[in-house]
Amino acid sequence: MRVAAVIRYLSLFITLLSTWFILQTYFHRSWRTISLRSWLGAANKPSSEKLPQNKCGNQKSCPQNYFAFKIISGAANVVGPSICFEDLVLMSSVKNNIGRGLNIALVNGTTGQLLKTDSFDMYSGDITKLQTFLQGIKRGTLVLTASYDDSATKMNDKVRAYFTELGSSHVRNLGFRDNWVFLGAKGLMNKSPFEKHIKNDQKTNKYEGWPEMLEMEGCAPRKMD
Repeated sequence: MRVAAVIRYLSLFITLLSTWFILQTYFHRSWRTISLRSWLGAANKPSSEKLPQNKCGNQKSCPQNYFAFKIISGAANVVGPSICFEDLVLMSSVKNNIGRGLNIALVNGTTGQLLKTDSFDMYSGDITKLQTFLQGIKRGTLVLTASYDDSATKMNDKVRAYFTELGSSHVRNLGFRDNWVFLGAKGLMNKSPFEKHIKNDQKTNKYEGWPEMLEMEGCAPRKMD
């Protein structure tokens, strides 16, 4: 009887000892695995600190005495254009200050201060309104332009001459529903390097009846007196 009891107690002890050993081994290894994974996860986890964003969301920052800008044309007659200058949106659908045709923002080329914005209907609007606007631009003013829907049906030689004077190379070829983005200046001695133009061509149009949207960003030099 005593021998049987001793055997039962011994068997129970061995069972408990085996269970304790298995649990110790499993949890020890699991802890090491979890800890290693956690450590690797922490090492590979991207920093919560955001990288500094360039003005207007541009890919590159601008050097001193240069203004950052981004001009985006409209997409067909659905999505309106936008003009950003020194991280400030000057014209956009959200600001409710754009329209069909040409959207133009005037900026002081020395201070970077916004002077005026306006839109001109180039399909059925009064072209003399645009002529008066362009004629009144003062020397040293930056002119930022984005097309929307139709940019040239009402365009005449006088308006094309004004834009050419501002530094445009493509305005003379601008046609019905072409997309165009441009940054020029009054008093510019040479042609502006900031201009994009895409023709309305049924064979290459991205949208039915309209070419693809244009986007242009860059750094415009400050006018130094």
